[in-house]
Order: sequence, then C-alpha cells, then structure tokens
Amino acid sequence: MKRNLFFLQIFATLCVALFATSCGQTASSDADSGNRVEKILQHLHNPQSKYVIVVSHRGDWRDYPENSIPAIESVIRMGVDMVELDIAMTKDSVLVLSHDRTLDRCTTGKGRISEMTYDSLQSFSLKSAHGGHFGYELKIPTLREALEVCKDRILINIDKGYDYYDQVLALTEELGVTHQILIKGGMPLADVKEKMAAHKNNLLYMPIITPANKSHQPLLEEYLAGEPQLAYEICWSELTPVVESAIERVKASGSKLWVNTLWNTLNGGLSDDKAFMTSPDEVYGKLIDMGATMIQTDRPEFMIEYLRSRGLHD
Repeated sequence: MKRNLFFLQIFATLCVALFATSCGQTASSDADSGNRVEKILQHLHNPQSKYVIVVSHRGDWRDYPENSIPAIESVIRMGVDMVELDIAMTKDSVLVLSHDRTLDRCTTGKGRISEMTYDSLQSFSLKSAHGGHFGYELKIPTLREALEVCKDRILINIDKGYDYYDQVLALTEELGVTHQILIKGGMPLADVKEKMAAHKNNLLYMPIITPANKSHQPLLEEYLAGEPQLAYEICWSELTPVVESAIERVKASGSKLWVNTLWNTLNGGLSDDKAFMTSPDEVYGKLIDMGATMIQTDRPEFMIEYLRSRGLHD
C-alpha cells in the first residue's frame, strides 16, 4: 500500500511539473510572439537595417483561399513578417476581407459586396486559389476577425485601407493594433497630412510610385521634398535610368524600399515565378543588391528559405 502511495505521489509530482512546463511554454510562446512583432517593427523603422521584411500577398493563397483566416495562420507559422490583406465594405458597413468588389471569383456567390449585408454573405463559401471548392466551408472573414488573429503576431498591410481610413483606424484603436498596420496609396502628401491631422494616433502610411508614369513624377518630388517617409513602394515594368534614379533617391532620403515580386510588370521581370524556375539569386538577390528591404511575394516560404541562407531573415 505504501509502495502504491509512493508511486502515486511521484505521478502527481510529474503531472504538476508537466502542467507547469506546458504553461511556461505557452507563456513563453506568447511572449516570443509579441517580441517578434516588436523586432519586426524595429527593422521597419530603421532604414539602415539589412533585414528583409517579407510581405505575403493575400496570405498563403496557394494552400488556402486568399484573404482567409487559415491563409493568415499559415504565413504566421512560416515566419512571414507582414501579411497583405484586401478589404471591402458591405451594404451594412461591415469591413470584410476581399480583393474583388464582387463575390464571383473567390466565393460560391455572385454580386457586388457593397450591395449585400454581412449576414447575406454568410450563405456563401470561399473557393480555393484554383477556383474550386476548398474541401470544407470557409466564410468571408471580417477585418475585425483578421486583426484579432494577427494581434501581436504579425504586421498587416491593409490594401485599399486608405479608402476606409477612419473606419479602419477606429477598429485598430479599439483592438490595440494600430502600430501593426501599414496602408499605402498614391495620394498627394498634403491630403495625407490633412487626413492624419484629424487623429491622435494614425496608421503607418507608404506612398506608391511608378517612376515611368509621368503623373507620378511630381508626386515623388513632393514626398522627397518633405520629411523622410517610412518606405516607398516602387513599381516598374522596365528598369530604366528614371527608375534607377528614383530608387537611389528614395534610399538616400532615409526611407526603406518596398518592391513586389508578384508579376513581371511590377518589377521588370524579377518575379517569384522566375526565381522559382531559374534561381532566387537571379531575382531576389538582384532586388536586395538594389536596396530592397521590403518584398511582397506570392512565394513567402521559398523567399524566406533563400533569405535565411544569406543571413537576411531569422
């Protein structure tokens, strides 16, 4: 009997130890998650940092429906630094994740999102990246749901976020994630300043510049003449002297350089597909040599593997 009690005591002690270890690991994991966001922000706000911030376009859309919660969770597990999400507004003013203005391509429904209530959207399911049914039902998530998943875990670029600036900011302030959110656009600097002057706290902002576009040239001059921006997104279909000059001036201004490897017309042929089919050195390596420290990609896992091999990502 005493022997049985002895073993029971040992068993109980082990259970307590395992429970404490489990709780400690969870707390540590949560702390590490928060620390990682802070580390990414440190790199983001440091134009001298060589760390390359990987931005995943619409989440992991190759394995899950684009702009879905599982697509976000997947890139967080990969170690992606920022996830790009698209938003639209329903008829009853609910912000949801969707790149398209209509339901036709990405869901089992049809029609314009702006003409439907949020509840009516829940009768449709998301489709896979290849247009078929995903295998189990996933609904269009709200921006609130996405931000709750991302909080303290990953930065977020909300595409089309400027269109709904006040509504997005109110939500991010409520959830305590404003510092994690980046939006971008081609708005004149004066308009952006006026918008932000109306609020105590603001989302991060980045101008988008296509140097070969003549209408963008005055915009670039306007921004470069002011205070250094956090970053500039530079797009080009051909790497001309005009483009090269814009890139060099952006770097010299004390701002970070964001480039896209999504498709050839955004990067003069330096796309993810080329990197995958030939060599990442021939694509990602060239962009890094040009000074890119923020890259939006459709192949985040492939890119991270390459960056880690060069000591440019943790």
